[in-house]
Order: sequence, then structure tokens, then C-alpha cells
Amino acid sequence: MTDEGRLERTAARGLRAKALLDDELLTGAFDALEARYSAAWRQTVIDDVAGREKLFLAINIVGKVRDHLGAILANGKLAEAELKELAQTAERGRRLGVF
Repeated sequence: MTDEGRLERTAARGLRAKALLDDELLTGAFDALEARYSAAWRQTVIDDVAGREKLFLAINIVGKVRDHLGAILANGKLAEAELKELAQTAERGRRLGVF
């Protein structure tokens, strides 16, 4: 795959990640999961160390999924900027008769 093709794929993934992060259903699901896991974590009995650890991990996984989507979005924005720069460079080359 060419660099331009890879950039286009990365930019498209960024747009999909943005749509997911902007989706009220998904953000509501993340918020609800975090709230439920936090409430359950706070209600564990003192000797339920394993239960607290599992809930702590669950809370962190929700955050990691959000962070992962945010990274895909950021990479997509960078790819869009690179594609724009490539297009501008190609246009300048055409104007000057280089290409």
C-alpha cells in the first residue's frame, strides 16, 4: 500500500473514531459503565480484595477504550494534514510544470 493510501485509511479511521466519540449512545454507555463499576467498587466489603481489583481494572479499561479512540482520532487528523500537504505540494508542482 502506498503512503498516500495508508494516510487515507488512517484519516478514514480517524473520522470513524470521531463519530463514535461524538455518539451519545456510546458516550452514555461509557459513563454508565464507569458509574456502575465505581459504585460497585465502593460497596465492596473490606476483605474482597479480588473483587475490588477486578472492578478497578474494569473502570480503567473503559478509560483505555476512550483513550484508544482518541488516539485514532488524533492520528486521523495528522493523516488528513499530511494528505492536504501532499495535495498542495502536487498542485504547486503542476503549476510550475515539475510533474
